[in-house]
Formats: sequence, C-alpha cells, structure tokens
Amino acid sequence: VLSVLLVTTAIAALIGIIMVKVFGLTAEGLVAGERELAAQAKVVGRVDQVSNLSIPAMLISFIPKNPFAELTGANPTSIISTVIFSAFLGVAALSLRKEDQSLGDRIAQGVDTLNKLVMRLVRFVIRLTPYGVFALMIKMAATSKWEDILNLGSFIVASYIAIILMFIVHGVLLGLSGINPITYFKKALPTLSFAFTSRSSAASIPLNIETQTDKLGNNPVVANFSATFGATIGQNGCAGIYPAMLAVMVAPTVGVDPFTVSYIATLVLVVAISSFGIAGVGGGATFAAIVVLSTLNLPLELVGLLISIEPLIDMGRTALNVNGAMTAGTLSSKWLKLKE
Repeated sequence: VLSVLLVTTAIAALIGIIMVKVFGLTAEGLVAGERELAAQAKVVGRVDQVSNLSIPAMLISFIPKNPFAELTGANPTSIISTVIFSAFLGVAALSLRKEDQSLGDRIAQGVDTLNKLVMRLVRFVIRLTPYGVFALMIKMAATSKWEDILNLGSFIVASYIAIILMFIVHGVLLGLSGINPITYFKKALPTLSFAFTSRSSAASIPLNIETQTDKLGNNPVVANFSATFGATIGQNGCAGIYPAMLAVMVAPTVGVDPFTVSYIATLVLVVAISSFGIAGVGGGATFAAIVVLSTLNLPLELVGLLISIEPLIDMGRTALNVNGAMTAGTLSSKWLKLKE
C-alpha cells in the first residue's frame, strides 16, 4: 500500500512539472493583495514547524502519547497514531486468545459489535451527505472571488488537467492488474464526489473503507490500512502535483532552470519522500509546499500568492488523494490475492 502511494505521488509530481512547462506558468507577475499578504505571513509562521523536521522526529510523532487524545484528533498525526495503537491492541488480543480462547472470542465479539455500531452511525451521517454537499457548494460559490479565478485561470486549468491525468494513471494501473477501471470508477464515484465537495480526506475515510470492502471487494484489513494511511501519506494531489508545480514555477525567480534532468529528478525524489513526512506535521497541501520549497532552498512567497484559488483547486486535489488511497487498497488486495 505504501509503495503504491509513494510511486503514484512521484508520477503525480512528474505530471505537475510537465503541466507547468506546457502552460508556461511562472511566479512572475502574480499580484499580492490583502488576502495574499495575510496568507504569506501565515506561511512564514508555519515554517518553524517543519524547519527541524527529521525522519526520527517524524517517526516518533507517529507513536501515540495518549491514545484517548488521539481518538479526538488532537494532533496532526492522530490518524496514524490511532492505527498504530489499534495494531498493538490487536496483537495483544491475539496473544490473549492463545492463552484463553473464550476470553479472546469475547474481545473479538466486542470489537466487532463496536465496529458495527460505529458504521451504523456513519450511515446515518452519510444519509445527510447530499444536504451537506449542497451547502458546501453554495458556500464555495458565494465566497470565491471570480476576478481572482480569472487572473489565475491558467494555473487552475493546468492543475485540473494534471489531476485528470493522474486519475487516468490510476485507471491504467488498475487495468494492467486485471481490474476494469470503468467499473471501479462507477463504484468509487459517490466517495469521490463526497471528497470533492468536503475537501477532507479524513472525513472521507469511513466512505472510503465502506466502498473498498462492500463495493470493490477489497480485503477489510487492506482497505482500513490504505484508507487511514492514505489520508495522510502519499497524497497524489496535495503532496504530489501541487508542491511540484510550485517548485517549478518559483525556481526561475532565483536563477534556477527547473527543466534540467538533475533538477527534475531531485524534485520528484523530494516530493515522494516529503509526502510521507507531511503526516508528521499535518496541514495538507500548504505544509507539503513548505517542506518541498524549503528543502530545495526556494522562497515560500508563492504559497501565499495562490491562496485566492486554493479552495477551488483543493476540491480536485482531495478527490485525487482519496482515489489514490482506494487505488492502493484495490491494487494491494489484487496483488496479494485477497479480493473477494
């Protein structure tokens, strides 16, 4: 699952680079208004959170200090911390089952009962989803400034073409593995629609798991793993396409040719590795861009300059993130011969 997430993120970065070249996008000429200046100040304030980020620190941040606090989503890494704590609980339950079969069966029955209770609650929420989606669409239309959208139209178009191309890449990978991509997307469409309008990979996790297990026939363990880890690691849109496009756009402003083989190879590698590290700090696309640009010693101002169109692009990026997680789960179940 992790391999698929990271490889597809690297491919997404490469596609983002190509789109910048095709559309001739550059950081020059972007206007900094009141909103943009405020966003720039916010970005600079967040740099300290990632300036000292190291692999050991990132891994330590995954270990839950307080499992009950993690269940409330208190930290950026709460999803991964909860999964890790759950894994330890599962190992402990299996160990107890070897010593006392009846006790192990009661624990398993209790977990299964709790799972069914939570999923029933999730279905109640899902029934209200169309109304929530409609409200989100109205808010998006009411708060978006059309002049900003027109001024940055080329970047929006390039971003969405890159997103569509990555959906096609997912379909090709599924097809090469013997899975009908058309059937897959028909079954995944409701979840992708929810992700598109909600702009939240985390909120899409229950729907993601349900779609994988009930509609796509994926193994429940693989589905849970890919949905939870895919919400924070290897996000094809937020941690792949977006930071790669920004890095290529801003590089010429400091005298760097972004289309040399060495720069492209370095950028793709940095994007793939940092997409894993984003889970250590949270914040989605903004933090991904900060990590990539700071790693390459590039100025961070562009992250703030695009804040006007951020919500519009984030809708497509989130849908791509969620589809990447579902694709990873589907491919892994197929390769491991665990599909039902």
